[in-house]
Amino acid sequence: MTGPSSTPGAPRIAGLRALQAFGLTLSCLSLGGFALLSGAGRTAASSVMPGAAPQFTVLIAGRDIVYCYYQQPCKNQDQRTGLVQPPNTDTVMLVKVDGARVRVLNIPRDTNVGPFDRFGSIAAQKVNSQYFAGGPEALTRAVETITGERVDSYVIVRTDYVERVINALGGLDVTVPEGGIEWIDQAAGVNLQLPAGPHHLEGKEAVLFLRVRKGFGDDYGRIDHQKQALTQLAGRLKSAQGLAALPTILGGIGNGVETNADPNTLAALRPFLGQLKLSFATLPTDEIPGTFNLAVNRERLAALWGDTPAAVTDAPAVKVTVVDASGANLGAGLKTALTALGYPDVQVTVAPASQEASQVFTQQDVAQAGALADLLNLPRLQGERFPVAPGEVGVLLGRDAQGSLAQLAALGGPPATPPDGN
Repeated sequence: MTGPSSTPGAPRIAGLRALQAFGLTLSCLSLGGFALLSGAGRTAASSVMPGAAPQFTVLIAGRDIVYCYYQQPCKNQDQRTGLVQPPNTDTVMLVKVDGARVRVLNIPRDTNVGPFDRFGSIAAQKVNSQYFAGGPEALTRAVETITGERVDSYVIVRTDYVERVINALGGLDVTVPEGGIEWIDQAAGVNLQLPAGPHHLEGKEAVLFLRVRKGFGDDYGRIDHQKQALTQLAGRLKSAQGLAALPTILGGIGNGVETNADPNTLAALRPFLGQLKLSFATLPTDEIPGTFNLAVNRERLAALWGDTPAAVTDAPAVKVTVVDASGANLGAGLKTALTALGYPDVQVTVAPASQEASQVFTQQDVAQAGALADLLNLPRLQGERFPVAPGEVGVLLGRDAQGSLAQLAALGGPPATPPDGN
C-alpha cells in the first residue's frame, strides 16, 4: 500500500471517494442525492470531531421543475421571474444522523412556520413556500423553527434529477390501492393512470406516483408511500446496481442538486454504512381552524423524535399483525418466533408476493415498534400506509425477507395460500 499522495487534487478526490457510499445511501433516502460543491460558494462547517461517531442533521427537500410556458420548462431552472407557477418544495425531510442510527422526519407541506398570523398571507406561512421566497437558507430556517432542531446542511433536489436516480436504481415497485390512481394535468403534461395492484414504474412515472395525493387520501398518505419508496430503494444500495448508479447520482452536481453539505462531515459516516438503521416518522400536527395550515404538536413531536428512547416494558404487550408477502411462508415462522419471545397475540395474513421492502410499521406504539424493528433488523415506519390500531404493531414481509430473514422458513408450517390463489 502506498502512502498519502502529494498530488494537489488528491484531498478532493479522496473526499469524493469517501463520500460515494454515503452519497448513494442518502440519494435513495431523499430520492435525490448528495452532490459535492466544486469549492465555490459556502459550505456548512463540519460538526463531527475526528474519530467520533458522526452526529449531524441535514435538510432534504424536493422542488418542482419551473415552467415558463404551457408544458415548457424554463431553460434556467433557477430563475424566479416569468414563471407559470413557483417551485414549491412539497417534499421536506429532516434527517438526523447519530452514528449508525438514521432517523427521518417528514414534514407535511402545509405545516405553518412559527405561530399562525391571522393577518398575514396564509400560503406564505406554509413550509413549502419558503424555498421560493428566500432560497434554501429560508427553508432551512423554517425547518429549524418547526422542529426546534439545528440544521447543519441542506440538499435540494429537482424532480428531473430524481427521475434519473430512480432509473439508475432499476425503477420502483409499488402497490396501488383500491380504486386506482388517476392524475391528469394537461398544463403540466401529466397523465398518470394506474389501476389497483402491483406495478413496476420507471423514473418519470415513479416521480409522479410519489407526488400524487389522489388515491392516498391526503398529504399524509403521500408522505407514507414516499417512505415506502425510500425504504425499498435504500435496500438496493449494496447491490451491483447501486454501485453502477453512482455516476448518475454524482452527476447531479450543478444539474438538479443544490447543497452546502460539508464533505468532511459526510465522510465521517463511512465506517457506519454497513450498520445503518433507518426509521421514518411524520411530524405530528394539529389543524389550524379556518385554514388548511397545520400547527406542530410539540408534545407528540418530543415523544416521537426525542433523543431519549421511550421505555419498553419487559413483557411485550402489543398485538403484532404480520402481512406475509414474502412468497415463502415466512409469516408462520415469524409467528412461532414471536410467540416464543412472549408476544401474546400474533396474527398472520398471507398476501400475494410483493417487491415492497420488509418493514415494521406503527401509529403511536413507537417504542414497541422500535424494539421489534431492532429484533428483526428492519426499518421502522410511522404513518398511515398500513392501518394499525392503538396497541398494535405491524410487520410487512416482502420478497426481500427470503434473504434477510430466511431462517424463519425452518420455523413455519406448510405453505399457505394467498387470498387470490397465487
